[in-house]
Amino acid sequence: MPTAQSTHPVGTGDRLALLRNHPLFGELAADVLERLGSYMTRKAVPRGTAIFAKGDPGIGLMGVLSGTVKISVLSADGREVVLNVIHPGEIFGEIALLDGRPRTADASAMTDCELVVIDRRDFVPFLRTQSDVLLKFIDILCLRLRYTSEQVEELMFLELPARLAKTLIRLSSEPSESASDRKIVITQREIGQMIGMSRESTNRQLRAWAKRKWIRIERGGITVLNAGALADVAEDSGADLG
Repeated sequence: MPTAQSTHPVGTGDRLALLRNHPLFGELAADVLERLGSYMTRKAVPRGTAIFAKGDPGIGLMGVLSGTVKISVLSADGREVVLNVIHPGEIFGEIALLDGRPRTADASAMTDCELVVIDRRDFVPFLRTQSDVLLKFIDILCLRLRYTSEQVEELMFLELPARLAKTLIRLSSEPSESASDRKIVITQREIGQMIGMSRESTNRQLRAWAKRKWIRIERGGITVLNAGALADVAEDSGADLG
């Protein structure tokens, strides 16, 4: 996977706007935002590029300005398993940031991305003086843990249609750069990696729903047209492929 990336400072206006609009930092005082913003750098990452790999040093926290980031691991037999998809306004890399240990998964750009990076050497001392931000970090970690637990439960107990429906609903409800529709920018292969199924099985189910006008399969993504119908399938673990 390509690794070419470019890093440059974030302009004062850009970084303060980013922080004011971010749920994690938006309530901080102006002087605190200015201090935090001084630590930030911006990184441009082309689509398909590795951002970091499992086992790399956890040297910084990253946030998504634009684009979508995939968090994944390789199984023992070499299959990629997608653990999470990170959207604009969200952060990632927080586990290694807090404990100082190596990265727990791979991160790569699903689309062309603009990221911001805060070095651990700057951010950890900052957290020690900002208890409110630290508590919000704990909230984020708890949400990620709950999400992982739900993924494990779904893989163990739900049939393919229910797993796929829940995933489409979850992804289509995430914040995006274009809120005018419910298009999910993701490949069928990546969806299959999220739900533990082959691309062929995933494609067969998606096409069945496309015929019913519940979704629309597009180049580079899927648009949800009938979230209510998918929600009904998600609640029925015994639903068939049709």
